[in-house]
Amino acid sequence: MKALRIVFMGTPEFAVGILDAIVKQNQHEIVGVITAADKPAGRGQKIKYSAVKEYALENKLTLLQPTNLKDEAFLEELKYLNANLHIVVAFRMLPKVVWAMPELGTFNLHASLLPNYRGAAPINWAIINGETKTGVTTFFIDDKIDTGAMILSKELEISESENVGELHDKLMVLGCDAVLETLDKIADGNVKTTIQEDTSGIKTAYKLDRDNCKIDFTKNITEVYNLIRGLSPYPSAWCNLKDGENEYSIKIYDTKPELLSHDYAIGSILTTKKEMKIAVLGGFIHVLSLQFPGKKKMLAHELLNGVAFSELTRVF
Repeated sequence: MKALRIVFMGTPEFAVGILDAIVKQNQHEIVGVITAADKPAGRGQKIKYSAVKEYALENKLTLLQPTNLKDEAFLEELKYLNANLHIVVAFRMLPKVVWAMPELGTFNLHASLLPNYRGAAPINWAIINGETKTGVTTFFIDDKIDTGAMILSKELEISESENVGELHDKLMVLGCDAVLETLDKIADGNVKTTIQEDTSGIKTAYKLDRDNCKIDFTKNITEVYNLIRGLSPYPSAWCNLKDGENEYSIKIYDTKPELLSHDYAIGSILTTKKEMKIAVLGGFIHVLSLQFPGKKKMLAHELLNGVAFSELTRVF
């Protein structure tokens, strides 16, 4: 087995789970960690560290935070670490001078069954599109996004009710297994790759933005339900709520579908003291938790204890 000297690149909590698995396995040396530069966040614009930086500091790992991956000073620092393998998990696109640097290459862990769901938000889009299975794939990076030769993949089922937060955590565990198995193959010199085939039916994991996170209540109940759970708890689905002269932009987190024929106008809100539901094509979306501007996330029945909506209240 070849000794691996690894530079790990990642930013969010998902990447931390993978890094932690490598550290705890204690078979290979993490000679450096690369993560995003610190950014101000929140109302107070306080400097926020990435989840990977927090982990690297806690575990006394060598840390680099370049703003420019082609910067000569950074490249010299990277070379000095003398890694023979780079691992990328939820980071950013690398220039060739970085991914081609180590002797054994650079591999990425992607949270989908490639070639489907290449892109920024694979876990979200798998649920939004109503997939019944997804998984993780390791592949060697090339000069395009998520197109390199695949090393291995592992799949799991998506239940009809789980949200993206729950699926994220399951994929992180599966990703740990995939990365450790990939490391074994590389260390043993036993890697056999598969070239990704491009077909017209490949699905893309587009970057999420305000437009594609907005709920379109004119779509059928399954599509509405999948969008909401595919964005819960983050970044969250949103819509406008109009109650008389008042109009709010609200976030909806947890829902339950009820398949039922009805004659209510699409987007109508029906409430009791404990229940809030929205009329959509093919039934009702029961709202279990939501958030109004400037307020904390709350359960629907908590909101209804202090708010009474008019019969004309609707969402759009």
